[in-house]
Amino acid sequence: MTKRRCSWAEDVEEIYVKYHDEEWGVPTHDDRELFELLVLESFQAGLAWITILKKRENFREAFDNFDVEKVAAYDEKKIEELRSNAGIIRHKGKINAAINNAKVFIEIQKEYDSFSNYIWHFTDNKILVDTEENYLTNSPLSDKIAKDLKKKGMKFVGTTIIYSYLESIGVINNHIHECFRYGELK
Repeated sequence: MTKRRCSWAEDVEEIYVKYHDEEWGVPTHDDRELFELLVLESFQAGLAWITILKKRENFREAFDNFDVEKVAAYDEKKIEELRSNAGIIRHKGKINAAINNAKVFIEIQKEYDSFSNYIWHFTDNKILVDTEENYLTNSPLSDKIAKDLKKKGMKFVGTTIIYSYLESIGVINNHIHECFRYGELK
């Protein structure tokens, strides 16, 4: 018997299936991983997620494995290096946002002892389960977090990006109810 998956992970490239089966929606508390996914979600704006997945290893190499301290210290030379790297998305605004967001991320870590504490405090460390199967692209929660992150100085963190981010890091379990991962991630 074949495992039932969310429709976006059926009849697609193996990289998508692997992401769905092993990573998407898994509660994440590691700050390095949280920073990586935040950066990748912001680079995904206006693009298909598969584009980002296919370039993910290139992003890891280009962005020093998403070491937030290193990214926060990037200078003009590094920005030009990133802009000339054909292995990643070379959008100057998104590159600058990643560097800016690294600095804000560090400030949030200082304030909350970790970015994980910050992002999970919005739900009292609980996973929100979409019981309606309405598959939103934003919510009052993503509106609130996006607004707070923007207030703190982050860029490319609109409500749709943040909603997608919350799904990817497991704050929101948005697997379809028939998906084998739905019940595993409650």
